[in-house]
Amino acid sequence: MRILCLDVGVKRTGVAISDPLGISTNGIEIHLSKGAKADAAYFSDMAKKRGAEMFLLGLPLTMSGEEGERAEKVRAFGTLLEQVSGLPVAYEDERLTSVEAEEILIEAGLDREERKKVIDKVAAEIILRSYLNKK
Repeated sequence: MRILCLDVGVKRTGVAISDPLGISTNGIEIHLSKGAKADAAYFSDMAKKRGAEMFLLGLPLTMSGEEGERAEKVRAFGTLLEQVSGLPVAYEDERLTSVEAEEILIEAGLDREERKKVIDKVAAEIILRSYLNKK
């Protein structure tokens, strides 16, 4: 099953996709938000074009594992996305994925400006890989 993963942020959303067998992940893009309804339509269209059968959204839990205001907003977007696309939505803990992505990009030798351009996409890949590893 091909999964489209979104690392939903306030201004930007990192996007990654799995292969149909759930073996590999690929970062696709960083989408600049245009509002919840427009974004849901955009990602719904992307899922159809790429043959995705479900969405996975990174869930921003607090360090203690609780859901706060940001997690509520992601869940609300997930509900909207499910309604618009007709595809199921699952959630994966995204704690520290941005930190891990930053470390990977620093090790790769990217400077601050280069990291800023791709970090959300790399974080989406990490979230997706974590989910696939549990399956």
